[in-house]
Amino acid sequence: MTDDAHHEDARLAAEIASGAGELLLTVRAIEGDALGGRELGRRGDHAADTYILERLAAARPGDAVLSEESADDPSRVDADRVWIVDPLDGSKEYGMPGHSDWAVHVALWEAGKGLTAGAVAQPAIGVVHSTDDAAPAPRPMRRRPRIVISGSRPPAFVFDLARDLGADLIRMGSAGAKAMAVVRGEADAYIHAGGQWEWDSAAPVAVAQAAGLHCARIDGSALEYNRPHPYLPDLVICRADWAPAVMAALAEHATAPGESPRVAMARAYIRSLIRHDATDVRLAADAWRVENGQRTGDSGAEIRHRLEHGAEYLPIRRVRDLRFHEWHHSVVARFVLDVAAGPTSETSVSVTEHFEIPAGEIRSIVAIIEPLPQNS
Repeated sequence: MTDDAHHEDARLAAEIASGAGELLLTVRAIEGDALGGRELGRRGDHAADTYILERLAAARPGDAVLSEESADDPSRVDADRVWIVDPLDGSKEYGMPGHSDWAVHVALWEAGKGLTAGAVAQPAIGVVHSTDDAAPAPRPMRRRPRIVISGSRPPAFVFDLARDLGADLIRMGSAGAKAMAVVRGEADAYIHAGGQWEWDSAAPVAVAQAAGLHCARIDGSALEYNRPHPYLPDLVICRADWAPAVMAALAEHATAPGESPRVAMARAYIRSLIRHDATDVRLAADAWRVENGQRTGDSGAEIRHRLEHGAEYLPIRRVRDLRFHEWHHSVVARFVLDVAAGPTSETSVSVTEHFEIPAGEIRSIVAIIEPLPQNS
């Protein structure tokens, strides 16, 4: 493909990201007083996803799409061109008044080339960065470097890493907002190891690479996109001149093995039992669930609704002794649930859940719940 074609793709990504951002600002202004934070985020996610898919279908009808908010089509893995989209990165922050750390991600992956175009819009501050206009990040003039990290789940090792590097840690929402802070020179590095998906980082990485920044997995390996499982749990984006020091520190401190995509999806499901928030749970549209031989869910939407609103989940107090076993398409999780049995008492049950995860979504869940043996 010619450079002109790549520029056209980059301009399209920027136009779509900007348009989706304007739509999100409108939704936030109209619905912000009526909807709670999570519901506002979902309303915005859906509206932006619909807008982006319609624009891509009209402008690039032969391309495949991988979007956080749409069902995954496994055939995209064999496509030559795949748009990787996060309609609203930082939906939690979007639903919180006064927060500007949320973004829209639109990136293009091409077979044999990787990420070739992309844009990150930050509507709340009126900024759109694209691969077509990315410039080398300015060398900051400050005494201590800054590392941006997740506001809700920073890597445990990052505190020791910052101490060794003499760096300050800055908490922020949205992967796009954090990456663009490095692109603009407001920070020197963005480090994440708490679990992400391809749509979280594709557009930010595309723009950061075009701006001359160092982008990699935290073990130094390349970031790969359009994989069968779109789980991409960690990354580092930093100034190129600072990369040797950062990667050396990561090699010393970031030594814990990462989870597989399937285990990560099962863990997100189990975490939702306590949080009553299934936003991060990847369920196929026709997913089903069986508990002790009884059907308790006939669609992904029904299972997600019950996780968030089902009365049977409200008394759950904690998950403990969690262990995973994985083989082929299957993950088995064994754990103990502590459940409120009255105003001042609890009971505990033993749970075994078998997840069938053939691709990027949970297809089925079979649960066995038993009384906990007295000696446990």
